[in-house]
Amino acid sequence: MIIDAHAHYVPWSIVEALQNGGLRQFPSVQMSVEGEAVRFAFAGDQAKRPVPKGMHDAQGRRQWLAAHRVDKQVVGGWLDMFGYDIPAEEGADWSRFLNEQMLKGVRDHSFFVPLATVPMQSGKHAAKVLSEALDAGFHGAMIGTQPKGAKGVLDDPDLDAFWEVASERKATLFVHPTFGARDDRLKEYGLVSAIGRLTDTSIAVARLLYSGHLLRYPGANLILSHGGAALPMALGRLRRSFATAPADNADPYEGFQKLYFDTVVYDPATIRFIAELAGADKIVLGTDQPFVIGEDHPVEFLESCKFDAATSAAIGGGTAQRLFGIKE
Repeated sequence: MIIDAHAHYVPWSIVEALQNGGLRQFPSVQMSVEGEAVRFAFAGDQAKRPVPKGMHDAQGRRQWLAAHRVDKQVVGGWLDMFGYDIPAEEGADWSRFLNEQMLKGVRDHSFFVPLATVPMQSGKHAAKVLSEALDAGFHGAMIGTQPKGAKGVLDDPDLDAFWEVASERKATLFVHPTFGARDDRLKEYGLVSAIGRLTDTSIAVARLLYSGHLLRYPGANLILSHGGAALPMALGRLRRSFATAPADNADPYEGFQKLYFDTVVYDPATIRFIAELAGADKIVLGTDQPFVIGEDHPVEFLESCKFDAATSAAIGGGTAQRLFGIKE
């Protein structure tokens, strides 16, 4: 079975439900619709990007997957809609609403494997919503790197309750960068996507490594998008930094050994490097569909990495099937 472990899907029923009065229960959420151009704004901030083309086209996705030899696709929501910057109680209800619509949206599409959204602005609420989502049939959750919207850290002590539940439930968490990047140097040349996302993930997860979160909460399985960003290449430097002041931090190498990585790097040599460094059993196939920057030919890309048949089968679907509890 070929499984794409990194993709996004936003059921159109979300827009319809909000248009039909559902928006009234979310005072911190604003939505504008012009044809198929849908924008969301949270807590009085500027509107986010329009929902990308193809995000809600389940039939189009089905055809794409069939044409590219992919059997199932693990889909999280879209980070621009997670609403981490709205008040915690409302944020929890917003996550529940998104999860309800996601389950409805994938019900008739067996090729989709849904991931939940959780309100990371509050550890207490995120823990509760994660438990509810796993009980409801979700196969894990997609979480952003900045749990306060365009700020915050995943090792915030407030999130300990969330990490405790994730570990106890052996939840698989797909860690995805947040779009917002406040470094002015990234504003030209498309650098927010090309580099900003990588620095975002690298910083967020480096903090988890040094804080010892992956050792303190060993039951949680973390998959990092975009091949783990810069972390595989920077591991030697992280270890050297730790060696200079070991009393201050946890050993990053011990935490690194627990991480999983997707293949969305567009370069076979990079995937082979990650396999050598972390182990091929820690890699899952990904596309980042439906974004323009996504991997257009995932199976062909995996074949170009020239792994043996057993390794290719594990990366192509076996490891994701185990992590997400996917049945044939």
